[in-house]
Formats: sequence, structure tokens, C-alpha cells
Amino acid sequence: MATTTPARGAYTPPPGSTGTASKRHSTWRSRLWRFDDKASPYAYIAPFFLIFGAFGLYPLLYTGWIALHRVEMTGLDQSEWVGFDNFAKILQDSEFWTAVANTFVIGVISTVPQLLVALGLAHLLNYRLRASTFWRTVILTPYATSVATAALVFALVFRADGGLLNWVLHFFGAGNTDWGNGEWTSKIAISVIVIWRWTGYNALIYLAAMQAVPTDLYEAASIDGASRWQQFRKVTIPALRPTILFTIVISTIGSMQLFGEPLLLQGGTLGSVGGSEHQYETLSIYLFNYGWKLGHLGPAAAVAWAMLVLLLLIALINWIVGRIMRKSAA
Repeated sequence: MATTTPARGAYTPPPGSTGTASKRHSTWRSRLWRFDDKASPYAYIAPFFLIFGAFGLYPLLYTGWIALHRVEMTGLDQSEWVGFDNFAKILQDSEFWTAVANTFVIGVISTVPQLLVALGLAHLLNYRLRASTFWRTVILTPYATSVATAALVFALVFRADGGLLNWVLHFFGAGNTDWGNGEWTSKIAISVIVIWRWTGYNALIYLAAMQAVPTDLYEAASIDGASRWQQFRKVTIPALRPTILFTIVISTIGSMQLFGEPLLLQGGTLGSVGGSEHQYETLSIYLFNYGWKLGHLGPAAAVAWAMLVLLLLIALINWIVGRIMRKSAA
């Protein structure tokens, strides 16, 4: 076997030095790898928590601090501790409960038809249609429209004098409806704006969930003689239960935050107070009046926290209902 002899004058490292240096380098790389493995996930999610802390958590806590103090818009640097007096003030105000009732009613009459129509549209789009991408874009167009634009257009539609809807109803002998000043007509007008804007958005969510349903279930149901309507009720709806629950929660949160639609329905002073008799005043409008028109930031912050509590209660109810439905399905 051939062997090589080091050249004369070549440097020969001391015995064991190469192995020690390599071992130290390997240990350093191992420690660096372990640190990177543990620290990288926190570094990746750190931007979210920084933004959430600056624009979500801090405003929430600061609003809670204001809700326990007397703070006026004209003197933001002056505050006085009042405890839960701001909460007691709004809870004893009949206008607050009127706003709660209006928000609930508008939320129901806008959410239920909206989700039903969205479910039907998603079912139609789930079949093979010509230019399906075009139709999906069309139903999403209202969602891309700003709240101000939609509300102003529908305000012209629902005008009492010269409005488009009254002009059409005039041919049926019912064209003298004052949509903005009626107790129920004003709520219906606002609900129509909400339904128009959000139906396409929910339809695409349902469509994505429908396309995730295995086709084997439909094939088995078809072999058993189930019609399309029966397949929709017995296969599609049970598979969409989690998605339906999700859209209910999202729509409920959206209904609690209704502001632009009621504000711009009549505009001006009437819109800013929710109508001549507060017939369509929502919680957001009520908060706006306290905080920006009257300048009382303490009660306004208390209203914001009351809205948060109501949302948590609604989310808890939806969670309980969803759990019961899952147990019944199992």
C-alpha cells in the first residue's frame, strides 16, 4: 500500500489540537442551532404581538381606564376617579337600552336573510357554471364598495320624496312610505344595505367550505336515490355547520359595530342621533353621541366595554349552541 510522506518544512499541528478545535466549533454551532430553533418562532410571531399590543391591547386597557374616570373632550389631561359611575349612568339611561334593542333587531333582520341568501348563492356557484369566476367576482363586488358609497346610494333609493323605491311602489299603490322616519321601515332600510354589502362575502366563504366536502358523500347519496335538495339538506348543511357558526359569529360582531349605515341613511342631525325618535340608533351611534358630540369620554368608554361584554355573551351562546349541535351530530 502506498504511503505519503509530509514535505520537509511543512507545519504539523500538535497531536489532538485539530480534534479540539473541531469539537469546539461543533459545540458552538450546536448551541447556535438550539438557540435559533427555540428563538425563531418567537421572532416570527413578534411583529403580530407588537402591532396587537400597540393598536389592540393598549387601546382596550386605556378605554377601560377612561371608563372608570370622568374625562371630558375639552380637558383630556384632567381626569377624576369615579369608579363604576359611568357604567351606572348608561345602564340607567333608557336611550342606551333603546340602542341595544335597535342593534339586536337590525342584527337579526340583516343576518338571517343575509346568510340564507349567501348559502343559496354558494350552492348555485358550487355547480359547474359557465364563467364561474366572473359570477364569483360579481357577487363580491358589493363587499369591495365602501360603506359611505353604499349608504349614500341607498339613502337616495329610500328617500321619502322622489326616492327610487317609492317611485316603483307607486305603481302598486304604496309609494308614500317614509322609510327613514318609520319604526320598522328605517330598520329594514339599514338591513337592506347590510345584506347587499355582505351577502357575497359570506357566499364565497360557504363556497370554499362546500368545495371541501368529499364528492364521495354526494355520490353515495345519489346512488341511494337522494335528490339534489335532499343532498343539500343531508350532506351539505351538516358539513357546513362549523362554517355557518363562524359566519354567524362574524355577522353578529359586524351588526354590533353598525355605524356608517345608520349615520348616513338620513344624514345630518337626524342620522347622528339615529332618527327623530332614535328609532334606528345603534350602540355605535349612541357611543358617538356621548364621546364626540357631548364630549363625555367616560360614559362613551363605558359603552364600548358594554359592547365588548355583549359580544362575549353572544360568542358564549354561539359556542354552547355549537357544542350541543356537535354532540347531537355525533
